[in-house]
Amino acid sequence: MNRNPVQYLVTRVMPCGKFVLLLLLCMACAPLQAGTATLAYEDQTLTLDGERRMVRVPKGYRLELLSRMDAPRMLTFAANGDLFAGSKSGRVYRLPPPYTKPEVLVQLGDYPHSVAFRQGEILIAKTDGVYRAPYRPGQSVIAPDAVTLMAALPGGGGHDSRTVGVGPDGRVYASLGIQRNCSDQYLGEGYRFEDQRGGVVVLREFGGKADWEPFASGLRNPVGFDWQPQTGVLYASNNGPDHLGYDQPPEYFSKLTAGSFHGMPWFQFDGKQMQRDDCAGSVPPRPIAEVTIPAATFPARNAPLGMVFVPKGAMDASLEFDAVVALHGSWGTQPSGGFMGGAATRRPPKIVVVRFQNGQAMRVDDLVTGFQLSDGERWARPAGVAVGPDGALYFSSDSEINGLFRLKRVN
Repeated sequence: MNRNPVQYLVTRVMPCGKFVLLLLLCMACAPLQAGTATLAYEDQTLTLDGERRMVRVPKGYRLELLSRMDAPRMLTFAANGDLFAGSKSGRVYRLPPPYTKPEVLVQLGDYPHSVAFRQGEILIAKTDGVYRAPYRPGQSVIAPDAVTLMAALPGGGGHDSRTVGVGPDGRVYASLGIQRNCSDQYLGEGYRFEDQRGGVVVLREFGGKADWEPFASGLRNPVGFDWQPQTGVLYASNNGPDHLGYDQPPEYFSKLTAGSFHGMPWFQFDGKQMQRDDCAGSVPPRPIAEVTIPAATFPARNAPLGMVFVPKGAMDASLEFDAVVALHGSWGTQPSGGFMGGAATRRPPKIVVVRFQNGQAMRVDDLVTGFQLSDGERWARPAGVAVGPDGALYFSSDSEINGLFRLKRVN
C-alpha cells in the first residue's frame, strides 16, 4: 500500500512527539531566511580612467561608476529621491536622479561630513557641531549664512568626522570619536566638554534650545550608524586603535542601547573576551563587567566607516535587513620599515555585509572586493553607503577614484 511517508511518521509516533517531529520537518523544508543564504560571486571588469579593474560582486549584480566628486564621505537619500554627500573638501553635494551630475549645495568649512533631514530643514554635521538650515525638497543651493549652529560638539584634531542621523523616534543622533588611541575622553560626568567624546550622543531639545546627552559611550571612532529595521535597535561601526600590533584588536560592529558602554580606551575585545588596555592609565569610568561585547567584528586595521541596513524590498530578499559596511582599508599588517607596515600587506578596502537572522547579527560576508592590487596599490576606498529608492546600493570613494559607485541587481 502506498503511503505518504511524512503522514506515516506523524501518525505512528507517540502523541508527545508529534509537535517536535512536525517542527523539525518544517524547519528542514523552510526556505533560507535573509541573512542565512550564502552569496555566490562573479568577477566583473571595469574600465576606469583607461585602466581595466577587476572586482568581485554578488552574482546577478553589476558595479558602475556614476559620477565624480571631491573627497565624498557619508551618503544620505532625501525623501524625494535626491542623494546628498558630505565631503572632506568642504562641499555638501546634491545629486538628483540619475545621480550622474553632482551639484554643490553649499560650500562650508570645518569638514561637513554628513547630512540628515527633518521636516523643513537639513542637518549638517561638521567637526564642531551639528548645524541646520531651512530646506525644501528639490532645492539646489543653500546660502552659507543660512547654515546655523544647532548644538555644539567637541572639536579638535584627530578623528574629526561627525555623523548625524535622525532615528525612528524622530530624535537627532550624532557620533564622534576620541582623538587618539588612548585619549582619556569619555561621554559622561566628570569630563569637561572638550573631552566628552567617543560614542553616540542624542539631542535634547527644550524651549528653543538644544544640547546633547550621551546615548552610548566607550567607542573609539564610531563613524557609521543605522537602525536595524526589524528591531529598531541602533548599530554602529567602530575603528579600533593601532598600538596593540597588526592583528589586535579587531574592529567592532556594535549594538548600541541607551547607556551602553563599549570599553574604549580602557578595555579592548580580543575576539574572545574583554581585556584591560594598559595604554589608558586613568581609572575606567565603568567596570569591565559593564562593557558590551561587539555584535560582530572585522579584522584589525580595516577602518570601517559608513554603514546602512538593507530595507525590505531592496537589493534582493537574501540581503533584506542585513547591514552593509564600507571598510576603508588601513595600515599594513606586517612590519616593513615603519609603523604603517608594508603596503602589500594593507587590509584591502571592500564592502562587506553583516548577516542578520531574527534581528541578530550572525556573521560577516564579503559583498564587493577588488579595490586593492597585489602590490597594495588601491584604486578606490569606500567611505559612505546608502540604499537608494531604486533598491540599489550606492557608495562613495574618497581617495584614488573620488566619486559615487552603484551596485545594481541586473537579474
